[in-house]
Amino acid sequence: MRKHIEIRWHGRGGQGAKTAALLLADVAFNTGMYVQGFPEYGPERMGAPITAYNRLGDTEIRAHSNIYEPDYVVVVDETLLHAVDVTKGLSKEGGIIINTARPKEEIISLLKGYEGAVYTIDAREISVDCLGKYFPNSPMLAAIVKVAEIMDKDEFMKQMYASYQHKFAKKPEVIEGNMRALERGFTEVK
Repeated sequence: MRKHIEIRWHGRGGQGAKTAALLLADVAFNTGMYVQGFPEYGPERMGAPITAYNRLGDTEIRAHSNIYEPDYVVVVDETLLHAVDVTKGLSKEGGIIINTARPKEEIISLLKGYEGAVYTIDAREISVDCLGKYFPNSPMLAAIVKVAEIMDKDEFMKQMYASYQHKFAKKPEVIEGNMRALERGFTEVK
């Protein structure tokens, strides 16, 4: 991993972008990385556009601001491609991951000339298959870990299982579905 990786998440309130950013910070911290994971708050409500951020690295992180020039962007809701400039400041050496069932070729025209790598994943299908409901954050989280090579898959899965055991202590029946969603997120991002 490079010294620092900066990630900007775009989603809508209630889709789990903030939770995914915080989970990523938690599991990365547990593997010894320096981390930041935080949302940008405003008067958002369920369904309103939200932004969350991660900084991850092998050395101390001294920046304490939003991320304006991310290495990677994760778009949890493809409708935001029409409403938000998700590629603003995005490094062409990094990439963008978009939750969509559409082919990448259809999405590229919505990215305002972005020249870096574009990845897609159908997190809706994965989450509905694995969880019975639309919770796209687990497959999107696995996708960014794979694409950005943040950590070893086995270590990530182990840390996520421990995190889910804590998070879902009163609903342990959802842990296995989330673990399947993570596994599919790793294998189905393209």
